[in-house]
Amino acid sequence: MSRANFNDLQAFVVITREGSFTRAAAQLGVSQSALSHTMRALEARLGVRLLTRTTRSVSTTEAGQRLYLSMAPRFEEIELELAAVSEFRDTPAGNVRLSASEHAANNILWPKLLKVLPDYPDIHVEITVDYALSDIVAQRYDAGVRLGEQVAKDMIAVPIGPQLRMAVVGSPEYFKHRPSPTTPGDLAEHNCINLRLPTHGSLLQWDFEKDGHELKARVEGQWTFNSSLPILRAAIAGCGLAFLPEDMVLQAVADGELLRVLEDWCQPFPGYHLYYPNRREHSSAFRVVIAALRNRE
Repeated sequence: MSRANFNDLQAFVVITREGSFTRAAAQLGVSQSALSHTMRALEARLGVRLLTRTTRSVSTTEAGQRLYLSMAPRFEEIELELAAVSEFRDTPAGNVRLSASEHAANNILWPKLLKVLPDYPDIHVEITVDYALSDIVAQRYDAGVRLGEQVAKDMIAVPIGPQLRMAVVGSPEYFKHRPSPTTPGDLAEHNCINLRLPTHGSLLQWDFEKDGHELKARVEGQWTFNSSLPILRAAIAGCGLAFLPEDMVLQAVADGELLRVLEDWCQPFPGYHLYYPNRREHSSAFRVVIAALRNRE
């Protein structure tokens, strides 16, 4: 089989894995029409239909599924071997894909990697903000970032940050018209700013703990966002109470733009961990990223 046919097979593997011509074309850097032509040519050459297409999805036929299960591991082995060969370079190089929450991406990954990556111009890092706790193996991420209590037992976990703590905050202007809550139950009387989890679609639950007693609150209010930074902005503007990581609000509290409430109900919890599958070999680029992120506090 010619070299071009290997490219066809690789394209087929990507389409099957992504379940979408649109996503596969974006990943491969080609147009959807070109990718469709490639698949039709591959099916014609093999004499069997590999994919079943609908207006919304792509699935494999029985023959296509057999080919995918056979070829996908082989292409992964080739990618691993190519990464291993790069170890002979004078400087680390390669691509590293990471999945993380918005807060972890902004407050852990960005500041730590910013200090290191300028020294390694051949390392390319892709960070995807994801609240869904996605399967990093199935989604072909090199690693993910989760809170310590959320890491699967079969993964290697490396601490990359200190303990975290949430904070309930509101502006002085907001509290001119409402009394400060003294228990989480009082939040029912307040205008609270919600976070819509982008990948779940549900609203973030506000979790509290005091003297071993845990309480989960579902709050209501005029404003809902799918990102934490607009929530901070809205809280400073007096739009309501916000429930945000402590490190996001400390400066605004110090500047007098926000006031903390229910502080005794907001207890520390395990911080972020970088987690990844237990593989025998990791690329030099991945090892640089792990070393840069590892928590040393």
